[in-house]
Amino acid sequence: MERIGLDQSALKAVDDYWEYRRIVGDDDGEKLFTPGQYEEYRKKMFSQRLKNRLYVSYGVPGGIDCKLIGPETQCFCAHRYKQHKTDWEVVPSERPLALPCRVKGCCCPAYEYVPRLGPNPVRCRCKHLPQHHSEAAGHLCKSCNSCSGFQSPYTCGCGQPSSEHQTLVETRLEREARGQPVGRDVPYAAMGGLTGFSSLIDGYLALEISGSGKTITAYNLFVFLPREAKVEIHFYTCMVWCRSHSDTNTL
Repeated sequence: MERIGLDQSALKAVDDYWEYRRIVGDDDGEKLFTPGQYEEYRKKMFSQRLKNRLYVSYGVPGGIDCKLIGPETQCFCAHRYKQHKTDWEVVPSERPLALPCRVKGCCCPAYEYVPRLGPNPVRCRCKHLPQHHSEAAGHLCKSCNSCSGFQSPYTCGCGQPSSEHQTLVETRLEREARGQPVGRDVPYAAMGGLTGFSSLIDGYLALEISGSGKTITAYNLFVFLPREAKVEIHFYTCMVWCRSHSDTNTL
């Protein structure tokens, strides 16, 4: 196995880059900010995000949060939450609050979560996947004429059909009013509904674990995590290991 040598300065550079990426996201247009631009961006966005963070979840109104949306969670349009408009200088007063997709050429008017079965999104009653439907409002099928709009027969783990669920975008005050956790203030981009490690697990699974009388340990949660969440955790675990073994200067 090939060994890659990293000294302390290289490890710090990796840490700094991931910190930069979590704060800036895609706002740099794929060209890294200069130190001056980065500092100016940080000053502007830190206060804005702490004041106007939006929490995004998927569930039945009045029920539990079946899914808490994070930066990598895909929308109906197949683009990720972080690729939608998530930062606002002034949060609009209209509800529901629409977060349009920022990817060039995408007609998605608002972030909308679609449940997944393993790595794939659920299918419509017409048997076609979301990508075979228009991302515009109504989600008409592009592969058949019998579909009047995307509607899945899928039943969520909470026991309710997906048609009863909705994607909810809310402010900190609105979320607190529902009695839901808001977590610590963080300056990172597109955090959505993530407030802690347990946010990565589906809501009904968290209830099953806690209702069984078992302690909700990291292992309990990891068993039920979706694949993309496990990959991210493995990556950060690797980074921690690298830092703890930096005295050897090898990976």
